[in-house]
Amino acid sequence: MPWVYAIFVLSGFSALLYQVVWQRSLFAIYGINVEAVTVIVTAFMLGLGVGSLVGGEVSKNPKRPALLLFSLVELGIGAFGFLSLALFHWVGSLTLGLGTLSTFAITFALVLVPTTLMGSTLPLLVAHGVRASRNVGRAVGVLYFVNTLGSGLAALASVFFLLGALGQAKTVYLAAAINLTVSGLAWVEHRKSLALSPVRAPS
Repeated sequence: MPWVYAIFVLSGFSALLYQVVWQRSLFAIYGINVEAVTVIVTAFMLGLGVGSLVGGEVSKNPKRPALLLFSLVELGIGAFGFLSLALFHWVGSLTLGLGTLSTFAITFALVLVPTTLMGSTLPLLVAHGVRASRNVGRAVGVLYFVNTLGSGLAALASVFFLLGALGQAKTVYLAAAINLTVSGLAWVEHRKSLALSPVRAPS
């Protein structure tokens, strides 16, 4: 499944770009302190964990099209990505008069939504890989590797090139464009798989 590995590299690349830019954006709004760092990192990790559980449950049913679901998830991440910085700043201005606990709760929920979607991508693609190759170990291991590889490349690119050359807004737009591209590629492959699937003769 070389094409699956390729798009999952891109998916991991965009996810890490979001994390870097969103952290900087939220720190600019709420300040850099232990509480802010804890809330943002916890929201990311919890969202990825919850998304992994939800994606795993959804993908257990072989009748559910894993590729189509993955495409829709990437579409949702990309749509949120395009709106994310404006949304963060709007929420930041909205919470100026609120207490610390309320502010952090709203910010936590805001970050939890897209990260839950991100967390569901791995189990959905693993389900597709297992159905295609019948090899659970290979599907999980290679997909996890390529997704982590994409994140590592994004960490380097964001620090040494993207943020300096593009700034936060354009870097987020790039990440969202990657998500939409991945969504489109997955949808095309889903349609191809439907066309190639055997058609049952009428009884």
